[in-house]
Formats: sequence, C-alpha cells, structure tokens
Amino acid sequence: MARSVVDVATYILERTDTITTMKLQKLAFYSQALHLVNNGTPLFPEDFQAWRGGPVAPELYALHRGKFLIRPGELGNAGTSEGLTEEERTLIAAVCDAMSEATGADLSQRTHAESPWLDARKGLAPSEPSATVITKQAMHNYYQTYPVLH
Repeated sequence: MARSVVDVATYILERTDTITTMKLQKLAFYSQALHLVNNGTPLFPEDFQAWRGGPVAPELYALHRGKFLIRPGELGNAGTSEGLTEEERTLIAAVCDAMSEATGADLSQRTHAESPWLDARKGLAPSEPSATVITKQAMHNYYQTYPVLH
C-alpha cells in the first residue's frame, strides 16, 4: 500500500505534468477505486469526502489549497513516488491514461452521476458543503459493478 494519497498524487503529477487540482483529486479517487476492485485493499489509507465538486481527499487538498493548476514538485516534500510498487504504478498509469482527455470538470461531473458520491451527499443541496466520508466499501461495491476504466 502507498504510504499516502500524497504519494499517489506525486506520481500522478509525474505522469501528467501540469493539471488542475480538481483533476488531480479525481485521478487519485479513481486510482483508489480501481485498486479496491482489483486487489480488495486500499491503495492508500486516507478517505475521500463528498464535497460539492466531487470526491476530495482533505489531506491532499491542504497541500494545493488556493491553486487551480498544479505542477510536479508543487506538493512540497509531503509525498514521494519512490515507495510505490510496480503494480501500483501500472494501475495509476492506467487511470491517468484512460482519463487523459477528460478535464477536472468532466471527471467531477462523472463522479456526480455515481452512487458513492451521490449516496454520501444524500439529502444535501448541491451548494451545501459536506465532510461526509465516501467509504472505501461504497467505492468497492459500486466500481466492482460499474468499472472505473470504461
């Protein structure tokens, strides 16, 4: 397992170069989902919350808060991709490659149509903030039926 979501985000940035912070969050989310389905275990320990703009890992958000675009190296020394296994790198690369043409807004819209985010926000207005956790079990159950890479 990766040490943290920041390690995964660091590798995503190494693969993609400059992207929006929204896209970074969603690529990390879908990497977690794919790992849960393929391996039955989390890729990293942190949870995502059902924010208005889609799933967000608060620990990662704290490192890019206030930025629209993020480049490799801009997460500081908080993460390193060196501890990722070859299997983890391959999985993350598959997510990045499959979603390379999508914008952060496209991926956010996709998560808004999927039950892990929808269920976590049940009863909330679209503009209402939320810190409700999107459980790893909910992610596993949904993406096992509706594949991440389609």
